[in-house]
Amino acid sequence: MKTIGIIGGSGFIGSHTTKKFLQEGFKVRVSATDISKTEKYNHLKELPNSENLEILPLKVENKNQLKEFIKGCDIVVHGGTPFQLDVKDPKTELFDPTIEGTKNFLEVINKSPNIEKVVFIASVGAYNTNFPMPAGGKSPDDTFDEDDTPFMSEESHPYAQAKFIANQTVEKFINEHPTIHFEITSVSPTGVMGKSLSNREDSTSSDLQFLIKNKIAPNPFIQMLYDVDAEWALVDVKDIADGIYSASTKKGLHGKNYLLSSESWKISDVSAMLNEEKPIGNARIIYKNDAARKDLGIEFNPVVVPLTDFNN
Repeated sequence: MKTIGIIGGSGFIGSHTTKKFLQEGFKVRVSATDISKTEKYNHLKELPNSENLEILPLKVENKNQLKEFIKGCDIVVHGGTPFQLDVKDPKTELFDPTIEGTKNFLEVINKSPNIEKVVFIASVGAYNTNFPMPAGGKSPDDTFDEDDTPFMSEESHPYAQAKFIANQTVEKFINEHPTIHFEITSVSPTGVMGKSLSNREDSTSSDLQFLIKNKIAPNPFIQMLYDVDAEWALVDVKDIADGIYSASTKKGLHGKNYLLSSESWKISDVSAMLNEEKPIGNARIIYKNDAARKDLGIEFNPVVVPLTDFNN
């Protein structure tokens, strides 16, 4: 039985990823930033095969905890960076844990001889920090894929900027270490939809779906999406878990960063589907998923599937 460590394995994407690896017969180690807050991860103990689940304390800024966490792991998935839209101190809340945490992780993992594979859960922000708006120089009708030049603006949301810089950090590490003993693969989801496996009240992804369903705008960013009726590329959280599993278990994907995306819909149509109403418009494919379908073997669900799951 192989062991996988999932940093951030109790979050929205992380919980589905933990479930997938437990189903596939892995021993799964999940991180908890505060081990005393059992409400953050207790839902994982209800998953099938949870006797193969282990929870360890970890803050990615702590190198000693990182070393202890990855000891004995064959594969490590790093999805432990914060996803939040309301930010008071971008440096403390987003940039330091995302960027410095990535640097620490790469330094520690490079000295761990048993590691076979590392998978980073990046973000569409690694390709376009303007998401869900078009990248600079592109029109709303243009498509985007892994061969396009990544775009970053300092005017973009701090979360997207942090993920962009973290991804650059990974790419720089790969280029500077051409003979490392393990493979690194990244996946970059667009807007992740679906039902949370937990009842956590700090789930930004669940909150975002609730806001759009009810057309609530708690901040200028969300209000802007409504004002322009932005076209939003979305993807099922279960497809993300499948993509992470495939990226973790397939060889020959070193240095790749796969966009994980299904259809794009106007915000007004997303709200309609969340309310179990028929959308007015039609789906488009803006963020192309050909590479992920070919290399990772994913057949992406139509967006109505995770939006329906959210209500059930």
